[in-house]
Amino acid sequence: MQSIDQAGYLKLLDAQTLSFIEQTNRWFPPETIDFTLERQREIYDAMCREFHNGYPAGISASDSTITTSEYNIPVRRYSLKDAETNNTFIAYLHGGGFVVGGLDSHDDVCAELCASTGHCVTAIDYRLAPEHLHPAAFKDALAAVTYECRHTGQSAVLCGDSAGGNLAAAVSHTLRGNSKVHIKGQVLIYPGLGGDITTGSYVTHANAPMLTKREVDFYSKIRTNNKKIENIVSFAPLQDTDFSNLPDTVVFSAECDPLADDGKHYCDAIVAANGNAKLYIEKGLVHGYLRARHSVNLARASFDRIVSSIIELA
Repeated sequence: MQSIDQAGYLKLLDAQTLSFIEQTNRWFPPETIDFTLERQREIYDAMCREFHNGYPAGISASDSTITTSEYNIPVRRYSLKDAETNNTFIAYLHGGGFVVGGLDSHDDVCAELCASTGHCVTAIDYRLAPEHLHPAAFKDALAAVTYECRHTGQSAVLCGDSAGGNLAAAVSHTLRGNSKVHIKGQVLIYPGLGGDITTGSYVTHANAPMLTKREVDFYSKIRTNNKKIENIVSFAPLQDTDFSNLPDTVVFSAECDPLADDGKHYCDAIVAANGNAKLYIEKGLVHGYLRARHSVNLARASFDRIVSSIIELA
């Protein structure tokens, strides 16, 4: 892997972002992808604990499970004391390449979304690969969102980062037109949506800090045990042939990220189908920048836009 200097990112990234990358690499070094999955998860969990910022005042969280015929899905529900009652909750699907992460990895992100928007948040701990290949994670995401909507009587705003953005979009495509499960909108944060990895940002940012094209390919293949999957929307939402009647969509892509064009192409497809989609290409930011929202001004500004987008959709 090229260094940040060799790849030209010193000209694109400010000092705060470079410091964030350095801190991340101390906890989750680039060579982690070559370790065993058990070790990758240990390293990732330790990194997430290091970046955890605690809960804002007034936030409480409780863990539960949603029982399905295949799996008892762990969820964590966040609420804000004295918040006004409303009819919309946020369903959050975490990133981690479908391989790492869980309820703890994005715990503080969910708590802050709850506090900042005033809406309850349900974080969904879907099954991970390779122990559970596609479509296990998608089935869990779909089942949990459906359950929460039907049992609370509320509408949902779907939100997810990276792999979680993929799952959120896949759920939106599946549930559109469902009269019993109302999705008000979706907010996708640097999502991987199954774009063509031989062109565009996958080439331009093949060696980007925080996520490389090689890592994208690794995570995609491990999700299917190296089996090639084509034209399956639950695996790659960009492969859908119909982008009509999708919920209002806001996508946040990091400029320096091989996945950047996935968000652009997804929004373009929705707009071409007469839908509503807005794209933010966050200049000077890298994949995983949610963890930098307290240390990098650009990431903080993007997080504020994420919060505003959720409030508007809800």
